[in-house]
Amino acid sequence: MSRRNPTLWSTPSTLCCVPVAHPQSVEQLTALLRDEPKTVLLAGGTDLMVALNHGSQRIGPDELIVSLKEVAELSIIEVDHEQRLLRIGAGVSWDELLGAPVDALAPCLTQAARTVGSHQIRTSGTIGGNIATASPAGDGVCALVALNAVAVLTSPAGQRRVAVEHVATGPKRSVLANDEFIESIEMPIIDGWQGYSKIGTRNAMVISVAGVAAVLSANSNSCRIALGSVGPTVMLAEDASAIAGDSIDWSNLEISADSLEHIGELVQQAASPIDDHRSTAAYRSHSVGVLAQRLIKRGVQEMRNSK
Repeated sequence: MSRRNPTLWSTPSTLCCVPVAHPQSVEQLTALLRDEPKTVLLAGGTDLMVALNHGSQRIGPDELIVSLKEVAELSIIEVDHEQRLLRIGAGVSWDELLGAPVDALAPCLTQAARTVGSHQIRTSGTIGGNIATASPAGDGVCALVALNAVAVLTSPAGQRRVAVEHVATGPKRSVLANDEFIESIEMPIIDGWQGYSKIGTRNAMVISVAGVAAVLSANSNSCRIALGSVGPTVMLAEDASAIAGDSIDWSNLEISADSLEHIGELVQQAASPIDDHRSTAAYRSHSVGVLAQRLIKRGVQEMRNSK
C-alpha cells in the first residue's frame, strides 16, 4: 500500500479531500507507518472528527489519514485460559464490550462502557481510541487501570507492552511514537469483585466530572482503585489501594467504617483536580472519595453475600 495508490474516500466538508488509506491487516498497517512519515490514525473518529469540524485540529496537505476500521486483528476479543488473560483488540467498540465474555470477566469495563456517550458514540468509539486520546476523563481507561491492564503497542520496529496507567503522560499526550499504534489490551482474569461509578452533570451522554473504578482481588487479597477526571491523567490511587487491601478482612469479608473513611481520605489526597466549566476542584475531590468508599463497601458486601 502506498500513498500513490491507496483505497481512498474523502468528505470535502470535514477532511478537505485528504486521502484516507484503508489497511486490512496489522502487517499492512505497520508497512504503511514505516513508509509514510506523516500519518493521522482514525479509529472510531469520535474525537478526531469533532476536532476537524471545530477546527482545533487540521490535516496538512502532506499528511495521510489511516483508517483502522478494516484491520481485522484490531477487532478480536479472546480469552487465554492458560495465561488467565482477557485480550481485547484496540478497535473493539464500546457496544461490543457489553456482551460475553467481557461482561463476565471484566464487569467494571462493561459498566464503564455503558456510561459512554450516546448509542452512536458507543457503536463508533473504540477502547483503543479512548486510551490513545489520553483524556483525563476516559471512562474505559479508568476501568482498565483498576484492572491492571496492559496496552500492546505495535510499530515497524516491533512490539512493546505498557501499563495502561502509563500510556498517557498528560492531557492529549501519550508515550505513543508517530509510527506506533495500540494493537490490543491485555488484562488478568481476576477472581473477586469489580465496579465502576462516575458523576456527571446529568444522567446520560456526559463527560465524567469524577470517576472511580475499584477491583477487589480474591486471588491476591488486594485492591486497585483508579480515579478519572481528577488529574492530568487517569491515575491509580496507590496509597488508598494498599490500605484498602490491608483493611479488608478477607476471611470474613468485612471492612470497618473507620477503614472506609480512611480510604476515602487517601483517595481525596491522591486527587489533583482543577476547576473548569463542568465542576470545581473541591467537588471533584470530595466526589471521588465518596465513590471509592461506596464501591469498596459494596464490593465487600457482595463478595460476602456470594459465598
